[in-house]
Amino acid sequence: MTTASTELTPAEMSARTGVSIDTLRYYEREGLIASVARAGSGHRRYGTDDVLWVEVLRCLRETGMSIEQLRRYCDLGAQGDHTKPERRRMLEEHRTLVEIQIAERHEALRLIDHKLSFYDDVAAAAAESGATQ
Repeated sequence: MTTASTELTPAEMSARTGVSIDTLRYYEREGLIASVARAGSGHRRYGTDDVLWVEVLRCLRETGMSIEQLRRYCDLGAQGDHTKPERRRMLEEHRTLVEIQIAERHEALRLIDHKLSFYDDVAAAAAESGATQ
C-alpha cells in the first residue's frame, strides 16, 4: 500500500496514528495492511498512504467493526473497483450501527444528567433547610 515517499519507522507510525507497534504488526499478519515497504536493512517503513489507511482502520475498530469485517472489507478492496458497491454497503451498515451507539450514549447521558439534577436539588434543599434554621 505504500506509494508515498514519506518513510516512517514502526515507532513513528505508532506515534502518528495512536496504534501500538504490536497492533500494526497484528494488522499486517491479518492482511489489513498490505505491502509495507522495507528499508535496505529489512525494517518496515510506512508511507503517507499507510498512515491514512491505519487511521481508517483505527476509526472502524474504535466504532466496533470486527477484525473479520475489516478483513472482508480489505479483501474486497484488493479485488478492485468492481467491489466498491459492496464496500459502500458495508460502511453504510456500520454507520447505522454507530448511529445506534450514539443514540444509546445520548440516552445514557440524559439519565446521568437527570441523576446529577437530583443531587443538585437535594443539595439545594439541604442548604435552604440549613439557612432557615
